[in-house]
Amino acid sequence: MSKQDLGCCEPLSEEPLAAEQAVELSTMFKALGDPVRLRLLSMIASRPDGEVCVCELTPAFDLSQPTISHHLKLLRQAGLVDSERRGTWVYYRARPETTDRMAALLSSVARPVTA
Repeated sequence: MSKQDLGCCEPLSEEPLAAEQAVELSTMFKALGDPVRLRLLSMIASRPDGEVCVCELTPAFDLSQPTISHHLKLLRQAGLVDSERRGTWVYYRARPETTDRMAALLSSVARPVTA
């Protein structure tokens, strides 16, 4: 059986990422490269109503409120979350269109090799 029969030489995705797409997606993945930001996104995305107040996020960490706000700002800048100010509090929600794009990219490179 040849290597081609095993499927080992199949491309990772249908077509390679354009340079512009790679820059955009790398910003998102870079934002998630920090454990605090990854946990924050997970906490926001897992809410049944789709959003969470910063006042509920801060106590989950042994970090100051300004540090949590900085991490949330980086998630916003990467396009992973949106925010809305209501009075003195800010509410965050995940942007499914962005996380769906990341998931699609990861699933395209994670296809199993078939024998």
